[in-house]
Amino acid sequence: MKKKVLACTLAAVLSVSMLAGCGNDGGNSGSSDAGSGSTQQSSDSGADAGNTDNGGSAEVTDVALKVWCPQNQVDTGVMAEQQAAFAALHPEWNITWTTEIVGEDNAKTEVLKDVDAAADVFLFASDQLIELVDAGAIAQLGGEAEKMVKETIADSVRATAMIGDATYAIPFTHNTFFMFYDKTIMDESDVTSLEKIMAKETADNVYNYYFESSGGWKLGAYYYGAGLTVFGPEGNDLEAGVNWNNETGVAVTNYLIDLINNPKCAYDGEIAVSELIEDHRLGVWFDGSWNYDTYKNILGDDMGIGVIPTFNPDGNDYQMLGFYGSKCIGVNAHSKNMVAAVAFATFLGNEENQTLRYQKSAQIPTNINAGASEAVSADPLAAVIVKEANEASVMQPSHSVFSSRYWTYAGAIPTEIRSGAINKDNVQEKLDAFVKAMTE
Repeated sequence: MKKKVLACTLAAVLSVSMLAGCGNDGGNSGSSDAGSGSTQQSSDSGADAGNTDNGGSAEVTDVALKVWCPQNQVDTGVMAEQQAAFAALHPEWNITWTTEIVGEDNAKTEVLKDVDAAADVFLFASDQLIELVDAGAIAQLGGEAEKMVKETIADSVRATAMIGDATYAIPFTHNTFFMFYDKTIMDESDVTSLEKIMAKETADNVYNYYFESSGGWKLGAYYYGAGLTVFGPEGNDLEAGVNWNNETGVAVTNYLIDLINNPKCAYDGEIAVSELIEDHRLGVWFDGSWNYDTYKNILGDDMGIGVIPTFNPDGNDYQMLGFYGSKCIGVNAHSKNMVAAVAFATFLGNEENQTLRYQKSAQIPTNINAGASEAVSADPLAAVIVKEANEASVMQPSHSVFSSRYWTYAGAIPTEIRSGAINKDNVQEKLDAFVKAMTE
């Protein structure tokens, strides 16, 4: 695995604003969502910490902390700034930092490869929590960390980091998707329903809609929106089974067959969103806040955002319901520097750092005060995400059986529709097979 390595020495007495990177560029592997990279820094926190009022000296402990975070936290400088600030607050520790790029979506996979070699502190998507807990890979949080989650994190996301009354992580931003649209093609009244979106008259080389399942993540919005479930409403009741093969599920699947095969619908993997929107050739697509700046830079004021639309597969209008979760900060249960690791995770999740992360990487805070700030309250992106969470989402199931089966089997449905393996002549048969695979 190639890694981008930088070596820097930080003195704790330096202000955070003076932090600068040094080193030489190297190879970097991985996709935009998950890759690998490494930054090593030594924070000589105790250089002058030994002097006290009575002339005594305080002991300085060498501490090594490995951190896994996504590419955007490195590119924006947020992680380096937070590490420098933390080191300055803790002169009792001489911290050597190793920062490696691992996307939140891939954190669980990388942690479980070798928990002992994994990061002390890592960022991950909340649906991975149960499997991390079951593997004994993530530490249960108590003390100030637990208090912070229970007292300062918004109600809507607190549960994503907890199992029962036990707190295992610190949610730092909302994790869901919403609707983007090109105002030169669609206006606000066009995007309230998928039927209106597809009915809009557009130029021959323009796609009205972009279909992307994200391996089942966005696909779920159609089935859950129509009232269907996997292992019950909460996704944790195995006895409830899966009802996607009932009459409504057949209607939804037939609707998707028509949608995916509609010439005005672009299909993921065949053409990229960025390629289409550069030429104003795409009306509507779904994505998250992590790509907001990319699209804004391309479209400028022509970019619109909103809650995902309704759809009508069987004569009834249903509000599509996207999976909702959070991105969290976790601590490796096998960390050799547990006290420092928990302290740093807590520091990353506090109000100040959630605000900083929002300012530099557009990630909407879960901290109640940070989320209620004037800047966030006036932000249309934040308003859409909050509305999406409240009106057009369902909590993403995190049960280990759901996770081990759903992404494989649900993710195959659009692929088979596109290839013709699922068609209107065999929908019932294919959905029966899906339910059997999910439940046996």
